[in-house]
Amino acid sequence: MRSENSSAPRSPSVLDSPSAPKIPRSRSEPRSPPHFGRRLELSREKLRLLAPVGAAAGLAAAFNAPVSAVLFVIEEVIGRWSAGILGSVVLSAISSVVVMRWFLGADALFRIPITAFVHPAELIAYAGLGMAGALAAAMFSRAIGFFRPRLRALPRWTQYCQPAAAGLLVGLMGWFGFPQIMGAGYEFMDQAMHDQFTWKTLAVLAGLKIIATTLSFVSGTPGGMFAPTLFVGAMLGGAIGGVERHFFPLLTISTGTYALVGMGVLFAAFLRAPMTSVFMVLEVSGNYSIVVPVIIANTVGYLISRSLQPVPIFDVLTRQDGLILPSLEEQREEIVLRVEDAMQPVPAVVLDGDAPIAQAELRVHDLTDRIFLVRMNPSGWTSITRDVLDRLMKEGKSDLTLTSVLPTQRLPYLYPDLPLDSALRHVSHYELIPVVNRADSRELEAVVTRDHVLARYQADPIAD
Repeated sequence: MRSENSSAPRSPSVLDSPSAPKIPRSRSEPRSPPHFGRRLELSREKLRLLAPVGAAAGLAAAFNAPVSAVLFVIEEVIGRWSAGILGSVVLSAISSVVVMRWFLGADALFRIPITAFVHPAELIAYAGLGMAGALAAAMFSRAIGFFRPRLRALPRWTQYCQPAAAGLLVGLMGWFGFPQIMGAGYEFMDQAMHDQFTWKTLAVLAGLKIIATTLSFVSGTPGGMFAPTLFVGAMLGGAIGGVERHFFPLLTISTGTYALVGMGVLFAAFLRAPMTSVFMVLEVSGNYSIVVPVIIANTVGYLISRSLQPVPIFDVLTRQDGLILPSLEEQREEIVLRVEDAMQPVPAVVLDGDAPIAQAELRVHDLTDRIFLVRMNPSGWTSITRDVLDRLMKEGKSDLTLTSVLPTQRLPYLYPDLPLDSALRHVSHYELIPVVNRADSRELEAVVTRDHVLARYQADPIAD
């Protein structure tokens, strides 16, 4: 069975010059090892990708699941993707799986019994499994988040005793009849899928595994998240399956199916990776016939766990360590302001570039506006101020068209559905920005100015 488990170069400064005084290094001061990425003179952006690329390789090899590894890194580690990012992560995951399969073979991680989705009514049972998985994931997260900072706040000398105490407690659990919770437990997950435990035993194993993993984490000896999550999910799924079949004997779902779906539920609810959880179940089992039950149960578990435990476990751990890293889940939930949130109605007068200057002056004569949009031909937009119009009239150019006297440079234009950030690139250079229809750039829908954009950012986005 397989087991689980930047810095950029600084810019030159005054101290780098030959004439700068040399600061002697203390003999006791450790010399940091050279960074591989620094030796290759990689950019900051590429240096940041080294850890995610390595994570994809490790996860893919540990579970023989290259697709899940790619999805997890994109979904939870990087949070975005481009051609370069996707290519690097895919190459890393595929190469690690090729090497792993060369030594260990291409078999799936578990021997899954024959499972099938028989009747749509079974989805209710899977939804119940999703709710149970969400509750277990919330208790798991809250236990780690509650005990870890309290144990770390104890006197320093206790830090040497805590791992030993945790190991003793886990060993006692194994000594008194539950050795299955020790280690990754892949063999026992396989047995659970083949209905070799009673549902009561499965429930006890799920609870004890949560306790054992919590003890490991809070004592300062973490042993991984993925394998314990799959173990708890498999045992909990099998236990829920046994309970549901006891009360509803007409259900034809096997314990192996429940255990398989339970693995995905815990992965989605505890690690907050709903997309990865679906493909993780499919890849470790090699069974694609139950994709609908997996999606239903994982979605229910994910949504409920978010309400019970708003902060994901990875964010809880990093914040306890004093690291304020961006939460990808929170970023995905942020309200995105768009250009349509700051745009203003179309001005009363929009000038035509083919019209004479005298006609333009006549149209704006009674208006108080200082700047006006001009629709150019065959396409494009520009603007003209009242002062420029008055000057052109005084110079005797009233018979000329606006197009002939205005600069050839066109105004940038925006679309209503663009992020409002895109307007910030232009409002500092242009007083008035046209907002046009995507189907026809000559059809004016609204305008934005710097004051409109800044006012929208200062307003509460939820208030509207």
